[in-house]
Amino acid sequence: MKSETPPEKHTGTLKEDMSENKDELVEISREEQCRRETETLFNRLQLGDKRQQTLTPADFLQIGPALKQQSDTPEKDLAHTFLQRLMILDYRARYIPVKQDSAEVCQFRHELDNETKESILDALCGSVEYCDPTPKPNVHPMDVQMAVFHCSDTFLRQNMITKLSQCQYALPLLVPDPVSKDIECPLWTFRQIRKSWKMTDKSKGSIMKSMPVCKAETPMVSFLRLGSASLSKSQLLNNLINERHSTFFHRNCPGSTKTRYLMDGVAEIAWYCSDGKPNDSFTDFIAFCNLHGDALSFDKQRDILIEKASINVVLLPSLKRGDRSMTVISSLLDSSKPLICLIADNDSNPVQMKPGYYKMGLKDKSQSDVSEELKGIIRYILSGSFDSFQLETLAQVSGIRVDEENEICKEGKAAALKITSLLQDMDVSKIKEEMLPCQGELWHEWSRITKQQYHLKGEIEKEKCKNQRELQEIRQRQRAASCSDLMQLFINNLSSLPSNEKACFLKWTQILLDDLSTDDLARILHRYDEKWSEVLVLKKNKSDQLKNKETELEKISTQLQAATFGLEHIFREMGQIYEAHESLARGRNTGTMEWHDYPALAAELMISGHPMELMDGDAGHVPLTWISSLLDEVIKKLGDKRVFVLSVLGVQSSGKSTMLNAMFGLQFAVSAGRCTKGAFMQLVKVSEEMKNDLKFDYVLVVDTEGLRALELAGNTTLHHDNELATFVIGVGNMTLINIFGENPAEMQDVLQIVVQAIMRMKNIKLSPSCVFVHQNVTDIAASEKNMDGKRRLQERLDQMAQLAAKEEGCDAKSFSDIIEFDVKEDVKYFAQLWEGSPPMAPPNPGYSESVQELKNTILSKASQSDGMTLSQFKHNIGDLWKALLNENFVFSFKNTLEVAVYRKLEVQYGNWTWTLRKELLTIENQLHNRIENGNHDMVELSYLYNKMSKTYEEVRIAMATYFDDKNQKEMLVQWQGRFEGKIKDIHEELVKALKRKLDEVLQQKNACEKLDKKKPEFENKLLQKSKQLALQLKDKATNERELQKQFDHVWDGWVTELTADTEPIKDIKLQEDQLSILLELGIERALIHERQKRGKYKNIANRGDYSEYDTRTKRKDPCEERQRSEDERESTNMTTRQSDSWYKQCLQTWRHREKSNIFFTYQEREQFRSLIDKVNNEAKSTIQGKPLATRGYSSTYLEEMAKNVNKHVEEFQSKQSYDLKKKFTVDLLLYVFDATSKNILESHNQFKANNDLRYYVNSKKEQFYVIFSSFCKGHSSAVVFAEMICDKLKDSTVQAVYDQTAIDLAGEMKCSFSPFNGNRMNLEKHVLKSLAEKEDFQDYVSYITQPREHVKFFIKEEVKKYIFTDHKDSTKSLLKKNVQDIQGLLSRALHKATEKVAQGEANINMWLEGFSSELKDQLKVDTICCQTFSDINKFDFLEEEVKKRLESIIKEITALPLGNLEKSLKRPDEILIDQLCNGCWVQCPFCKAVCTNTLGDHSPDKHNVPFHRPSGIIGWHSRGTVVLAIDFCTTLVTSDRSFYPKRDSDELIPFKLYHTAGPEYESWKITADESKLIYWKWFVCKFQKELEVHCKKEFKGRGEIPSAWRKHTKQEAIASLDEM
Repeated sequence: MKSETPPEKHTGTLKEDMSENKDELVEISREEQCRRETETLFNRLQLGDKRQQTLTPADFLQIGPALKQQSDTPEKDLAHTFLQRLMILDYRARYIPVKQDSAEVCQFRHELDNETKESILDALCGSVEYCDPTPKPNVHPMDVQMAVFHCSDTFLRQNMITKLSQCQYALPLLVPDPVSKDIECPLWTFRQIRKSWKMTDKSKGSIMKSMPVCKAETPMVSFLRLGSASLSKSQLLNNLINERHSTFFHRNCPGSTKTRYLMDGVAEIAWYCSDGKPNDSFTDFIAFCNLHGDALSFDKQRDILIEKASINVVLLPSLKRGDRSMTVISSLLDSSKPLICLIADNDSNPVQMKPGYYKMGLKDKSQSDVSEELKGIIRYILSGSFDSFQLETLAQVSGIRVDEENEICKEGKAAALKITSLLQDMDVSKIKEEMLPCQGELWHEWSRITKQQYHLKGEIEKEKCKNQRELQEIRQRQRAASCSDLMQLFINNLSSLPSNEKACFLKWTQILLDDLSTDDLARILHRYDEKWSEVLVLKKNKSDQLKNKETELEKISTQLQAATFGLEHIFREMGQIYEAHESLARGRNTGTMEWHDYPALAAELMISGHPMELMDGDAGHVPLTWISSLLDEVIKKLGDKRVFVLSVLGVQSSGKSTMLNAMFGLQFAVSAGRCTKGAFMQLVKVSEEMKNDLKFDYVLVVDTEGLRALELAGNTTLHHDNELATFVIGVGNMTLINIFGENPAEMQDVLQIVVQAIMRMKNIKLSPSCVFVHQNVTDIAASEKNMDGKRRLQERLDQMAQLAAKEEGCDAKSFSDIIEFDVKEDVKYFAQLWEGSPPMAPPNPGYSESVQELKNTILSKASQSDGMTLSQFKHNIGDLWKALLNENFVFSFKNTLEVAVYRKLEVQYGNWTWTLRKELLTIENQLHNRIENGNHDMVELSYLYNKMSKTYEEVRIAMATYFDDKNQKEMLVQWQGRFEGKIKDIHEELVKALKRKLDEVLQQKNACEKLDKKKPEFENKLLQKSKQLALQLKDKATNERELQKQFDHVWDGWVTELTADTEPIKDIKLQEDQLSILLELGIERALIHERQKRGKYKNIANRGDYSEYDTRTKRKDPCEERQRSEDERESTNMTTRQSDSWYKQCLQTWRHREKSNIFFTYQEREQFRSLIDKVNNEAKSTIQGKPLATRGYSSTYLEEMAKNVNKHVEEFQSKQSYDLKKKFTVDLLLYVFDATSKNILESHNQFKANNDLRYYVNSKKEQFYVIFSSFCKGHSSAVVFAEMICDKLKDSTVQAVYDQTAIDLAGEMKCSFSPFNGNRMNLEKHVLKSLAEKEDFQDYVSYITQPREHVKFFIKEEVKKYIFTDHKDSTKSLLKKNVQDIQGLLSRALHKATEKVAQGEANINMWLEGFSSELKDQLKVDTICCQTFSDINKFDFLEEEVKKRLESIIKEITALPLGNLEKSLKRPDEILIDQLCNGCWVQCPFCKAVCTNTLGDHSPDKHNVPFHRPSGIIGWHSRGTVVLAIDFCTTLVTSDRSFYPKRDSDELIPFKLYHTAGPEYESWKITADESKLIYWKWFVCKFQKELEVHCKKEFKGRGEIPSAWRKHTKQEAIASLDEM
């Protein structure tokens, strides 16, 4: 027996070990099975790889394919579809129907081919067979939710839980890890959730409360199940909280399955929010927790809930001693916490076993009965004392992991706590004032003054300077105050934290800031509501206390605004700090972060999806500098991406932000006691799969404050609403017009604002689209009612369109006249947002469906749009806002981006026209040479068009390519037709002009025909005589001097002999003829001599005043008495300025004339100048049209001119109310004679050269002396002939080189010389720079009065400087290159001519013909008589001799001075003047600024210029005074001032309505620019005295020059031109 004992012991030990091992194996097996099941689940949901590579918000916050609402979803897409639907607040995200794979669909098998009744009964009694007896179960809906939760990063989890809360679903509170089973409390995910409820107070009635759930101290009721029960605990909970909504998912919910893998052990929490009504289930805010699964299996979760609960509710199938559940119940009974036991198999009524401990049977009881009984017990318990529960306290529970303990969250929170620690113990309403000083009073004052700048009154320029000074001072104060500890700390964190930590930091900062202000906001809002109620009562009773109460209400509103404090205010402060530093442009911020990096920091956040403030709602202003820099940084980081801008507009609290959040899954603020103020923008990325359908990369969503927001801003007006509506509609590609409810009066106000804004867009060539969203409409399914509603909306819109058209001065009968609108497609009806009554109601699924239908409509319309680039969006913001600051929006709007695109187009237009002009110049030179060589006797237009066809086609292709540029196509298209037409016109004009020129050349050639026919004869005779003389003197003349003497001795005789039968053409005596004609007109000789001596007639076109010619002027003008020569005036200029007595005399005379109404007005002076220009141009045209070069000069041409001048003067005199002195006619005639003299003399000299035989023969003297000398030296005929050819070629070679060099120089300057390589505005800018550098007042007068002539003079001067000074070496190089090209051409022509005659019988005539034909296009080759040289037969030798002599000619040409370029067929300056001076030259009626449009006729576009001038420069003054106007017309058109459009007009026209003053005013578009251009301010100060003398007025009184103007330097003035 003893021997058997050890084995027994041993056996027992083995059994125990085996049992333990078996348990371990079972546990390991269970864990492995759990791991595999979890892995399978994640794989089925296509989330297998996401457990490591987590999902992020960016994966879902993008524009993807449309959600299919009703169709089944494949299992692999469940997770993605769940999140998408959840993000749009569709609570049916939990109930997504699953699409079965075809292999899994159950198929019935027929047991019999011919079924009988008996067989069917047998089958019924048996079992139905399936092809797959064990089908794979669907994924449990809560497994989908939890799988997504486990695979999401911390930010997506937070978004997801926030959306679940908004859907009124229970939220995961304690979550076991699917594999390790470690418990996590996702406290971070609750941080954004706020709940609102109403508490009932007997003394105060219902009190509204709102609080973050993490902070709320509430009773908490925990529900546990011990063991398995047939009743659903979750369903029982739902009946307690919300009978109409499954807050907790239960077994009877759609899609529920028996198997679930991720929910057991999960504790969920939900809250009941009371509504302050008698039928509320509970009277306070209560948390309910539900532990899923058998609580006996999850000790840790069970213990936590029991510990934290105020009431524990336990569901038991039955209760017997010895059960495991009895142990739990026993411990609960030992606890002081109330306990409610629900026993499934017991049918007893509720029994209180002892105070706080209840038992209730569930058997044979309805859910509603159980629910009511349980509510009663809970209410009773909570009516006494209880332990409160606070969510944050879970962070202190040991044994669980809290998500806020991860490093990213901890670091972000620590950084945020440092921010809020600065604000502890501070009055919330003082935080912004002390910590964010730049955006408060300073920014509001800056905004107010800036708006004032557009509505100036009184002494405008002085007021403007004062305002600008104040604006600068405010910016200085902002900069000085921009170093608050809060901002430094915030910026440091923003710049130093990694991206995830930074995102966490921002979230924490917003959460903590909300916590700071929650209580104060609630108190202020409560006071506001009370005071508002009092005001309403007093309004009804018309009480005297109303005004006092309204004042109190306004104070509370101010407090509310001050206490509202969030992250957006910190970003606003960043913007103001940046704007202050940027405007002052000084150094760096005193903090560690440089202020100029602020936009880059904000851009990173915007790209990541953070909303950014576009318009400050508190100040009602757009910080343009900040927004522009921010968007510039976004463009730097992303590129200039295309965006579709979607904005929303509607009344306050109409659900705009909620709609956008539901549409795109965004998180625009819709709670925290604040409505949206101003406007915010947020980028939403377009997914890759949608980029094929859409032509843009992002949707940029703009959310706005509500219209008519009177409750929170007592000073909001209809003007602000109009401003906001116009701005929002203008910046958007599409605007959603949100109408809430069915109140027609409210809708009327909104529609009027919207329609007027859209009409403004139409008037400024913007084409937004709109969709009307009618929210909270009952019975939206009734199509008949909808159609009736749409009809009524259409009628209202048409009515509003007519009203708006009247307001804006337009013609529109219906809304569709203003904007493309289809009432059937562009009006959407939405059901109410909530499915039931808040605060416990979930979002209405019908609302989510409507939102998605609207989203699909938006994207469908957007797919037809190119959207706009980010840079276009940036410019739109600036343009719209600047225009809105003016009262007259339409006439103030200036599309700067469009202007920039148009300016670039002007530059391209200049390049295209230059290409055509350059080619035509080349063709002109070729055909000119052909005509001169006798190879062309007619030029047809068709021939010229054919020659130009290739170049013209190249230009057309270049134009098409430019206009097809996808980045600017939508903007360029408006000008495409016009510019294509202009290019066609200029092409035809250039070709026809060339035809006229060549016809003149042909006429001259024909006129010289008689002489040309005699030339060979004369040349042959001279050749023979030269040869004979050489033979006679052979060996007699010993040196060159003797030969020259002998030749000179006989030359005059030869000339006399050859020209004996012809009369020489005499020189003309132009001055004598002019004097005779003036005397014949009855003008006294003394008056003529006196006017000629004074020389004033030369400057008649540029005079500042013409009162000298008025017979009413009797008193002598001291200024006239001081007339001297230019040199004398220059030398005594300083004396003149300093002569006080003389200046006082001038003033006295001017004042007398002004009182006597003797001074000519600006318009009258313009009439004088117009007359002078007209007669001058007609005189020039008359002379140019006369055949001076072909028939010679006749004094009748002068008579004709003089009579024409007299006729125009008489016509001018007949229309005036005053008489002109005769000296005006004399001066005008002398001016015209002087202007045409040069042309007459040059034409006559040309006629003489072409027709005077003696002149021609004498011109050949040098050529024949060379031949004579050569014969004397015994040279062969070939050598002499070579000398003759080279002599003939020399002039034409020089001419060809100069002609080509002129074209090349013009082309070089057009392409690379900055004054000439841009558009007209660029040329204007350089003209002004040149004037400032010279500081010559008379040059300015010339520029102001005759801008076109002055610009021509400027071009001439710049070309001269370019050639002879700045680019002298490069010009010589260009000349040398062209010389080498001609040399090469001659060498090739010589070689070809020699080659040709070497192939057969040849003579000198054939050789010469071949040589000439090679040069016919490039050089003029005079006829050479070959009779004397018929003995030449060695053409190789001849070729070498010609080449030898050409080398010396080439050297000689290369060494010629550049000044000889004047002899080119068309000088470089003439070419450039033709190219650059073809634009518009119309001058502003107020200040004479020149329209800078490159097109001469740019209709229908109005005249415009970037910057205007003070109108006093041209003599505008106050009527009845000599006070010159100092104001810029760009400022006047926004002021309340008026003007007289004509001298004799008694009607005053408001400057704001200047376009109604007549055609010359109507043709201009003058937009406000705040007169920032320093240039003309400097000019007025620099030349004040000269201007006063010139205009015979003075700058004083209202016209006194502001002192601030005198601080500007010339360098600043010139630099300011770059703003153009």
